[in-house]
Parts: sequence; C-alpha cells; structure tokens
Amino acid sequence: MLIRYSVDNFLSFNRKTTLSMIPGKGSLKKEHKTRPAKGVSLLKTSIVLGANASGKTNLVKAMDFGRRFILKGFPEGNLIDYSKFRLDKNAESRDSMMEFEIQCGGKNYAYGFVFNMETVVEEWLYEIGHQGEKMIFERNIHNNPIFNIENLLKKNPKSEESQFLNFVAKGTPDNQLFLREITVRKGAANTTDISDLTNVFDWFLNSLKIVSPITKYKEGIKSEITNDAQLHKMYEDLLGYFGTGIDGVCLEDTDIDSLKLSDAKLKSIKDVLMNTKSEDYRVTMNINGAMYIFSRVENGIKVQHFMTRHPVAGGDHTYFDESDGTNRIIDFIPLIIDLLKGGNVFIVDEIERSLHPNLIYDIFDMYLEFAKDVNSQLIATTHESSLLTQKLLRKDEIWFAVKDEQGATSLHSLEDYSVRFDKEIRKDYLLGRFKAVPRLGNRYELSLKS
Repeated sequence: MLIRYSVDNFLSFNRKTTLSMIPGKGSLKKEHKTRPAKGVSLLKTSIVLGANASGKTNLVKAMDFGRRFILKGFPEGNLIDYSKFRLDKNAESRDSMMEFEIQCGGKNYAYGFVFNMETVVEEWLYEIGHQGEKMIFERNIHNNPIFNIENLLKKNPKSEESQFLNFVAKGTPDNQLFLREITVRKGAANTTDISDLTNVFDWFLNSLKIVSPITKYKEGIKSEITNDAQLHKMYEDLLGYFGTGIDGVCLEDTDIDSLKLSDAKLKSIKDVLMNTKSEDYRVTMNINGAMYIFSRVENGIKVQHFMTRHPVAGGDHTYFDESDGTNRIIDFIPLIIDLLKGGNVFIVDEIERSLHPNLIYDIFDMYLEFAKDVNSQLIATTHESSLLTQKLLRKDEIWFAVKDEQGATSLHSLEDYSVRFDKEIRKDYLLGRFKAVPRLGNRYELSLKS
C-alpha cells in the first residue's frame, strides 16, 4: 500500500510536493480505511482533480519514472533521462528527489533517492515504526564511505555475505540504484536476510500498477477467457452490470494472412513473441476497429479475434467489434478483478476517458463497497466533477492539483478546507473555490476575426 509519495524538481514540480494516503481527522466512512500495518491505516482511494495542464498527469509520470528507475534502471554510463522543472533557472542546478513511503511485508518503509542526470546523489531505505525510523541502508556520495550498510551486515554476519554486500555496494554504478543492483545480482540467494530490500523491490514489481489513458491493463488476459470458466463468468457479469447490452465474449481463431498486415508489422509481432521468455506473453492489436490477440504456439503464431456477444430478438445472438467506450469498460474489468483480490495499488491517469460519468462514479462506489475487507488502493487523476461528493468519498480522499504564477504544480486536499458533510462541494469546485479550475482570459481580446 502507498502511504505517501513525494517529488521535488521533476517536470512541473518545482519544490517538494506530497500526495498522502494517510487518513485525516474525519470519522466518517471508516470502511474506506485499510487494516492497519504496525498501527498505520491508509485510505483505499484518492482522486486528483485540476485544470488542464495543472500537473495531474505529471504526478503519474513522476511515479512511473520512479518505478521504472527502480525496476529497469539505465545502462551504465548513460544519463538518467528525465526533465527537471524548466521555469526556474535555479532548478537546473538543484538535484531532484523522490520518496515512496509504502506498506509491504507487514512493515512500513520509506524508500527514496536524490539524483541528477549524471548520478544518484543519495539513496535510503528506512523502516518506519512507533519508535521512529530504523535505517536499513543509506547512500550519500558526499560521505566517506558512500554506503552505510551496517544494519544489513548485522543480519548477514558470515564473511562471504559481508564481502558480497560490500562488493555490490561499491560496484553500484553512479547512475544506478542500489536497491535494483542488489536484486539483479541475486542478493537474496547470496545472503541470509535482506528481506527488507526484497519486500520493497517486490512491491514496485508486483503491487504498484500505473495505467495511462492508452494503457490496456492485462490485455492478454482476454486470451484466457475461453479456457477459464470463472474468468469468463466475471466478464459476463460485469459487462451485464455496466449496462453494455453484452451477454458474453468470445475468441474466434483467425488466419493471420486474412489480416493483410504489412511485412514490417508482421515481423515486429513475430520478433516480440519469439524473443519473449514467457510462454504466456500476448500481443494485442486493434486492426480496423477490431481487436486481435497474437500468441506463440509450437508451429508459429496463433491469432484470435476478440468479439462481444449480443442477444437478438427471437432468441439468437450476434457478435460485434465494440466502440472505444465499451472497449474502455472491457479494459477496466481485469483492473477491477485485481483490485478486489487485494495487495494492489493502481495509479490511473484520466480514469474517465471514454466513460460516462455515472459509470465512473459506480466503479468507485462498487470498489469501495466490495473492498471492505480488502487492502488495495485506487488512485486516479480525473476531470470528472461528479465524483466530488462526500456521499461517495471522504474529504481526505479528494485532492486538487494547482499551478502557481510560475507554472509550478502543488497539491492540496479538501481536508485543508472547512467543509460541512452536507455541503455541495462540486458547485464550489466549479466556481473556483479550491483553485483547481482553468483561469480563462478575456475572450474579447482574442484575435479571431479576419
């Protein structure tokens, strides 16, 4: 679970800015809070609203950068590819920073790093508890030695383990994170206990899911529908519930030659499938409005046409390729399923894209109702003002992204305002009370007339 995320000098964030999932003082909707870990309960959802270009998407991009930096890193000797805040000359000379405070493995951690385009300046991992912070490791290029791994060495006292840990620390490239380096070098297999590091790395690998407006989360799961009766039933139930008029889905085997793909496109599909280690890997592609799933089989490539089934008056059925809106609903189904499994943190940018306001409202309402005994989080950026009601969300679950006169993004919560429970906050938001709406100019000064 995400406790807090902080970012500094990255994209439109000029100074340290924090999104917090720690509940405020409000006592309403206690079911919106997770089961506590080490005494800390968290919110199960948050939305971030704001005008166009206010920095909502940059928040998601920043978190995605942090995740990719941790999991994939950058080739040794390469620059750390990112953009600092560009509207302040002083920002260019300052380092950037990110910190993720998270819950995983039954513990609370603070993991973060300070960096610039050439090097990781600082890196740290602390366990957070009632008695304060316990350092697991620290890295600071201004210190001598650069790495402080004393607590790791205490848990791994054998000489070969100490040698291994010191070797990895000293060998970590300037542009690489130690957390990734110890994982890549199979630290768990060469030590007695580095569980704190593996817990944190595993959280970024398996729990944190970042979904952009064009991301199709778990697209390949569609190819499993015909072989998984329970999954098939979930799809049918949810599509029926959302009022799509669909009463089933199907996969129809298709001859790849009938798709008339260019040689270059066909080669790229084959290269991806044949060079991917996982036997379960799928490539999905929209061709002329139809969805096709490509998978690897013993004798080549299998192609399946994903279609939806609709009832026809008189007792028959017909099959459709769906609109963008319906496909967006279909794309959300595996996300909803995984949310309700627990242990997942979804960051979704522009969650309302191609979806009706009532449907977006109901996705949140349904999740919060069914997730009373589930520890997952749904955090989304949106323009959808119909979500701005305390009938659905707590005040501390509603955040606003605002740009100042210099163009720097800041975040603030509805919790910062004195708002009664029965107050119509959507109206106040659209009127600009929370400073997160567009600031329009004078239309009569526009040079539109010839």
